[in-house]
Amino acid sequence: MGLKKIVFLGTHGQYNIGDELLLETFLHQLGPSHSYVINTYDKAFTANQLDDRYDVELIDTAGDRKAFLRHLLDCDLLCFGGGSIIKELYKSTGRNQYATLLMILATVTFTNLIARKPIAMLNVGVGPITSRTGGRLARLILTQVDLLTVRDERSHRTCINIGLKKSSVQLATDAVFSADAHWLLGGDSPASHSNPDVNGPLPPVKVALNLNYDIEKPDNWQYFLDHLAAALIALNERHPIELHALPMQAGFKDHDDVKVLDEFADQVPDIKMHRHRPATYVEAARLIDDCDVLLSERLHAIVMASILGVPTFALAYDVKVAELASMLDIEDYTVDINQPFSEREISDGLAKLIENHSTSRTRLLERSATLAATARDNFSTARQWIEHATTR
Repeated sequence: MGLKKIVFLGTHGQYNIGDELLLETFLHQLGPSHSYVINTYDKAFTANQLDDRYDVELIDTAGDRKAFLRHLLDCDLLCFGGGSIIKELYKSTGRNQYATLLMILATVTFTNLIARKPIAMLNVGVGPITSRTGGRLARLILTQVDLLTVRDERSHRTCINIGLKKSSVQLATDAVFSADAHWLLGGDSPASHSNPDVNGPLPPVKVALNLNYDIEKPDNWQYFLDHLAAALIALNERHPIELHALPMQAGFKDHDDVKVLDEFADQVPDIKMHRHRPATYVEAARLIDDCDVLLSERLHAIVMASILGVPTFALAYDVKVAELASMLDIEDYTVDINQPFSEREISDGLAKLIENHSTSRTRLLERSATLAATARDNFSTARQWIEHATTR
C-alpha cells in the first residue's frame, strides 16, 4: 500500500476511553505505512497514548484552525473514524442542538470544494436526527462523502430517510469489533470464566458498573438512578454482589463517569464499591475481564465485554446502545433508561445472567465473532479504497 497523508478526525483527547479505543483501532487497522494528522483536545495526552508507534502530527481541535485548513489542502484524504459523528446533540450536553453538524458541514465542504480531496466516514453512527433542519444538514454533509460505512441498521435507515441513495451507504458494524481479546488486554490471555458460585456466601459476584450522565432524556436521570439502586439492592439480597466502578471518561466535563459513580455509591451503601480509575482501554478491558458480569451504559464497554465473553446487561441511554444490544442479541438483557421501568427488569435480568453464566458467555462470544468478521471485512474494503483514493 502506498504512503498516504491522512487527516484523521474523531473525538480525541477528551479522556474518554471509548473514543481513544476507536483511535487505536483505526490506526492499528489502517497501518503504520501512512502518515496521520490527528485532532485532539489535549496534545500531550494523545501523544503519550500513541507513544511514537505511528507517524503522527497532532493538531489542537480548538486552537490550530489555520494548521487544520493547511493540512486539508495538502493531505491525500480526509477520514472520520467511528463514533456518533452525524447527530443532533442532546440537551444534557449543554450545547446547541446543531453544533456538531455545523462544524462537520464546514469541514467537509471545505475539503470537497476547496481542497478537492476524497472523504471517508468509516463505521460511523448517524443519528439521532429529529428535526427537518438536522436532516438537511446531515444530507448536505453525507452527499459530499466518497466512502460512507455506518455501524448499525438504525444509522443506515436514517441515511436513507434523509434522502441518501442506498448504493451510497454501506452497512458495517462498530470498528472495535475488529479487535481480538489479546489485543484489548495488551497481550494478556483472557480470564477463564467459570460460573459464579451463586449458592455459597463467598465470593460475591463481581459486577463491573458503568454510568454515563449524558442520556437522551435528562429529566429521567434521577428516576433511573433510584430504580437502578433498588434493583442492585434486591439483587444483592438474592446473590451477594460487589460493584467495580468502570468510569470510561474521567474529566473534561462536569458530570464525568467518575463523579457519577462516586455519587451513586452513596445510594447503595450496603454494597461494596471498588472505585477503579482505568486510564487506558487495556486497563478497562482487564477490569471487565476480571468481573463476572458487566452492567453498562457506555457502548464501547459493552463491545469490549462481548469480545471478552463477559455477560452483559445494557443500560440503553440512547439509540446507539439499543442498536448494539440488538446486534448482540441481548435485548432481553437491556432496559431503556429514558423510559419508566421496573427495577425487577434489571435485578431479574442480572440474576438470570449470573445463573446462566456459561450459556450467556458462549452466545455472546459467538455473536461478537460474527461481528468481528464483518468489521475486518469493512477494514479490508477501507484499506483498498485508501490505496486508490486520488485528489478530485
